[in-house]
Amino acid sequence: MKDEESGNRLGGYLRARRDLVTPAQAGLPPGGNRRVPGLRREEVALLAGISPDYYLRLERGRDSNPSPQVLESLARVLRLDDIERTYLFGLATAHPKAPRRKRPEHVPARVHQLLAHLQIPAFVEGRAFDVLASNALAVALSPRLRPGHNRLRSLLLDPEEQAFQQDWPRATADFVAALRTTIGDDTDNPRFVELVGELALSSARFRTLWARHDVRRLDGGTATLHHPVVGELQLHRDKLPVDDVILVLYYPDKGTDSDEKLRLLAALAATEHAATPHDTQADAPPRQTP
Repeated sequence: MKDEESGNRLGGYLRARRDLVTPAQAGLPPGGNRRVPGLRREEVALLAGISPDYYLRLERGRDSNPSPQVLESLARVLRLDDIERTYLFGLATAHPKAPRRKRPEHVPARVHQLLAHLQIPAFVEGRAFDVLASNALAVALSPRLRPGHNRLRSLLLDPEEQAFQQDWPRATADFVAALRTTIGDDTDNPRFVELVGELALSSARFRTLWARHDVRRLDGGTATLHHPVVGELQLHRDKLPVDDVILVLYYPDKGTDSDEKLRLLAALAATEHAATPHDTQADAPPRQTP
């Protein structure tokens, strides 16, 4: 995190990624006395066809404008996929930004109406995974999907959410990598600064994952969830951008056991919702206290 605080994001990313590439993956002999978990600086430089001194300057932030050819070589040596490669190029071409006016994340009225009509779990999240609005079935699926909660914070710090996710290690890795991707060059955004700072202090899992500098998009997919009432559910997830926020939908395959269980959950939610109406309005970025 020191590199990010000092502005040397490119150097921090290069160092983190070379730590993840083993000599065997790079086609090098393992050696008997290695002090680093992955590749040495000079090995990266050799494989990329650049001088060790130049690579050292890149890692230490003394040169932040490598050529596209150098970046392509580094991406190859560090075994970056397309998303990671794009992220690397973005770090190298980032320029000082003009101050931007921060607008509060707002859920359009039509989206609140849509949430109320949907017969599947649906909610709206902000860029930092803050839950801004949700329907009754989403809350029945997980109380952590009420407005005011943060999905990443719940995933890392709430034991009930950890039990809810069948593959918690993968879910945490995906969410943290997606957060870094979303932040991009918006590193001075107060909400991002607040969330990263809180999780860095309170979660060892977050610190480990954040230090890897993984980047990933968290769009569609399928999740296996353990609900305390209806049991195991296999649900597809889709994310749809709406203005400045994201509409998230969870739904099962028709006619499956998960479909039947979700119908049962919907009936239970409807009964509870009739007794205690649930207000989905929550336009201001939510905050939580430990």
